[in-house]
Amino acid sequence: MPWDFAVILVFLAAVVPFVGRRRMQRLLATEQTSKRDRLRLYASTVLSQWVAAAIILWRAHVHGIRGAQLGLAVPHIWLVIVVTVVFAGLILTNQLLTLGQLASPPHAIHGTMAQLATRIFPQDAAERVAFSVVVATVAVCEELIYRGFVQTVFKQWGHFAVLAIAAPSALFAVAHLYQGWRGILSTFVVGLCFSTIRWWTGSLLPPMISHFAADMAAGILAPRRFQTEMQKSFIQTT
Repeated sequence: MPWDFAVILVFLAAVVPFVGRRRMQRLLATEQTSKRDRLRLYASTVLSQWVAAAIILWRAHVHGIRGAQLGLAVPHIWLVIVVTVVFAGLILTNQLLTLGQLASPPHAIHGTMAQLATRIFPQDAAERVAFSVVVATVAVCEELIYRGFVQTVFKQWGHFAVLAIAAPSALFAVAHLYQGWRGILSTFVVGLCFSTIRWWTGSLLPPMISHFAADMAAGILAPRRFQTEMQKSFIQTT
């Protein structure tokens, strides 16, 4: 394995989870976040994601890895279309059901998702527009990084489908360390699904669109859901 690929993998496995968790802990430690805080977070996320993706594309190109090998192609158009529609629908449905279940127990409004919903997720129309740009960026860049680059590297290195599917899923899950062990586990399972579909179709389009749908549903619907539950909780205790 080239040294620069090894450095990228170590960075994804160690630096990204640490920085992400520390960043979220600082935000969640504050009593509340302002509009400026959220917009600044959105802008820095977009910038860092595209810089990381650009560096990875550059190093992949240097070593002769082309776009089609990274999944930036649609080799079987009808298969990709059908899988994209079905899988995105399933992911979106699961996200909606999960949001409903998370906010149902009384203690859930104090959990990690509730804190994200009330402090980091968009609170008005302008923020929702900015958030949609963040979600599109994350869907494209993270899928390119994990299901594109990492999956290709492990496929070429080990020549085992299981390793090429499990490794990017594990790194993807660890990157969500700030969500706690439950978040890591659920993200790992989702990552396995994304990696398997990318392997099967040869395209990043299905996981990108599914990733976008899941994150948009969480970002737009979660704040309203948890705010409603918190208002109910406040009324019941007064």
